[in-house]
Amino acid sequence: MAGQPEEKPQSVYDFTLKDAKGNDVDLNTYKGKVLLIVNVASKCGLTDSNYKDLNHLHEKYKDQGLEILAFPCNQFGAQEPGSNDEIVEFACTRFKSEFPIFDKIEVNGENTSPFYKFLKSAKWGLVGDNIQWNFAKFLVDKNGQVSDRYYPTTSPLSMERDIKVLLGIE
Repeated sequence: MAGQPEEKPQSVYDFTLKDAKGNDVDLNTYKGKVLLIVNVASKCGLTDSNYKDLNHLHEKYKDQGLEILAFPCNQFGAQEPGSNDEIVEFACTRFKSEFPIFDKIEVNGENTSPFYKFLKSAKWGLVGDNIQWNFAKFLVDKNGQVSDRYYPTTSPLSMERDIKVLLGIE
């Protein structure tokens, strides 16, 4: 089954996930890059500011090794109700996003994606491991290890110093 490693995963590189078009994406292809992993939603009060800031970071640091991976999730206030095609259309048309958008997933509950189980087990939140809302963020180092976890209200731009440190440019 895509997304479920055979053995206990050691890094994000141990996962193969579906992109928004249904294609398998081996996260090993991102080896050596700094990853910012975000659960996104199109109809959230945090959508505009987060997408704008994520696009800014992606444009500024993509050539130095930053990759943003967006994971649509409809678990918070049903704020990501569309199909994968509608989600991609929204992000690419409204925000001109160029970073990868993956298949819609669940980040909490009994159907939590194994990938998000791995991310959450690496960095606990203030109220346990549950994702609190749309736009929770995980920063992953070049070795595929979760370096930090940020709350939905954390502006992506406020993470810039941490990103630069992991990229080796500060």
